[in-house]
Amino acid sequence: MWTYHPELLETAVPRYTSYPTAAEFHDGPGAADMGAALDAVAEGTPVSLYVHIPFCEQICWYCGCNTGAANREARLAAYLDALDAEIALVAERLGGRARVSRIAFGGGSPNALGPLTFLTLAHRIQSLFDARTAEISVEIDPRGFTRQWAGMLGALGVDRVSLGVQTLCEPVQQAIGRVQPPAMIAQAMEWLRLAGVGSINFDLMYGLPGQELSDLAATLDEACAMAPDRIALFGYAHVPHLIPRQRRIDATALPDPRARFAQAAAGHRLLVDRGYRAIGFDHFAKPGDPLAMAAYGGTLRRNFQGFTDDAADILIGLGATAISSFPDRILQAEKNNGRYRMIVDAGRLPQTRGLFRNAEDRLRGRVIEQLLCQGKADLSNLPDMRVRLAPFITRNLVRLDGASLRLMPEALPYARAIAACFDGYRQPDVRRFSNAI
Repeated sequence: MWTYHPELLETAVPRYTSYPTAAEFHDGPGAADMGAALDAVAEGTPVSLYVHIPFCEQICWYCGCNTGAANREARLAAYLDALDAEIALVAERLGGRARVSRIAFGGGSPNALGPLTFLTLAHRIQSLFDARTAEISVEIDPRGFTRQWAGMLGALGVDRVSLGVQTLCEPVQQAIGRVQPPAMIAQAMEWLRLAGVGSINFDLMYGLPGQELSDLAATLDEACAMAPDRIALFGYAHVPHLIPRQRRIDATALPDPRARFAQAAAGHRLLVDRGYRAIGFDHFAKPGDPLAMAAYGGTLRRNFQGFTDDAADILIGLGATAISSFPDRILQAEKNNGRYRMIVDAGRLPQTRGLFRNAEDRLRGRVIEQLLCQGKADLSNLPDMRVRLAPFITRNLVRLDGASLRLMPEALPYARAIAACFDGYRQPDVRRFSNAI
């Protein structure tokens, strides 16, 4: 299905969930810039919220999220108090002008909280932001999921749940520190369906230690039998110099680049054969799912949650590490939980770094998003890109007609590498980013 061109995948590239990427964030932009952005939100502007819960019952070795063990009640309670204070600060600055259309809870694992604690937090947000009709999505770790949690999600009216599955092959689970039998996933699915959750996503991975093509195929077969509405199939990024917990993973057991490519291709083929629509380069959805419909209709977007049907141009992050995105700026909250609490307890917004987007950033960002989401882009306002695109043009992976660029069907595994041609900041740096496939 896809031709392997190793020379086009040698350079590690970002996932482009924003442009400029988080690698360009720097100290300087902060609380005052966040306050000014909130003050400038006009009446009726659609806004999405992301709420970060940086705790898990168990820490997985592969995970790159900012999360810690939820084993100290006092620390968890102190964080939630600070989060509540930040929520109140942001809601006050918005003054009811924003129309909050979506609320996403991620982490970490939101179900590291007790169900009543989570419900109280969700109701607080709905009340302060007048967001009782907003769509709600929640990331869930199946290992700490209970019938009570499912019932609470149903009572809250949660629209989407994403389950962290990763792999259903037990030896591979052992190799990444995340053991969860298939029966546990099936039980979580049953509880969620009974609770009325309409859309369920599985996060799955390839490129894991000891993972063979047969292991991936078996995992995908079992996953499809459980019939999730969406599947995200990510390539594992092994960067132990940035994420110390990954040092527990045996790097010698990782598939080589050719094997990773074969796994990505096989996964794509199997999921499409099972009736899922390919969304971008690593998401899949049933044809009637809103994500697939957005892809069909040309309205697919990309943000910090990956490919999305969310049309809002403003995303406000709440909690330590959370990132807020506005058309002209991206701002990140303090990463350290202790410092985050100190800042918010002092009555200040917690943003401590980020960047401002100039006109060229916005132009290049639109081109990158169009390429990744629609497979085509208008380059009329950019300088001649033929030289940078030449390796992809000569291999018939892209077609450039004047100012119109289109990805060919075989270009899918190279989409991020092609997008990197338009990145004005990017220099090859294998230590900072993940494999392009």
